[in-house]
Amino acid sequence: MNDRKFINIETERIILRKFRESDAEAFLKYRTKPDVVIYQGERWESYKLEQAREFVKEQMNFEPDIPDTWFQIAIELKSTGDLIGDCAIHTLPQDTNQVEIGYTLDPLYQNKGFGKEAVKCLLGYIFNVLNKHRVIAITDVRNKNSIKLLENIGMRREGHFRKNAWYRGEYTDEYLFALLKEEVIGWDFLGGI
Repeated sequence: MNDRKFINIETERIILRKFRESDAEAFLKYRTKPDVVIYQGERWESYKLEQAREFVKEQMNFEPDIPDTWFQIAIELKSTGDLIGDCAIHTLPQDTNQVEIGYTLDPLYQNKGFGKEAVKCLLGYIFNVLNKHRVIAITDVRNKNSIKLLENIGMRREGHFRKNAWYRGEYTDEYLFALLKEEVIGWDFLGGI
């Protein structure tokens, strides 16, 4: 386990940073949009502001690399200071040299390269600072934007989980993507890490 505290990661357009109390409303707004909820799960359909505030406060006190926890990172648009999404690191309990990542971007900022920029920075942090061996990501097979992002950053699809996730009365399929540290040698992670 790593005892380093998370520090901001900046690119030309975004900042990956810890959540602030002032992020709760923006977080709730994009996380409860119908075209986001469909891939996040039913609990987000009825998510309330008080829950968002609690979530943000909890994340403000978290640090990465704690087995079996999700560490959420805010994605801030540098030019405006607006919260445009979040990404996350889940340190796997059975092997702490492996992590799962997640990401959510406000639909207003999708298909503009912000997601790719954020995830590549996140990978740089995971491989170069946390020194992890392997990163996985799981996405709904219907989420074409997410699949495209993962393929574009060089992750390979390793699995297809059939009828694996429950949503609105039916099971849906998910893909598993992965990337090894040895596969990213020489990469430019956009964050200067």
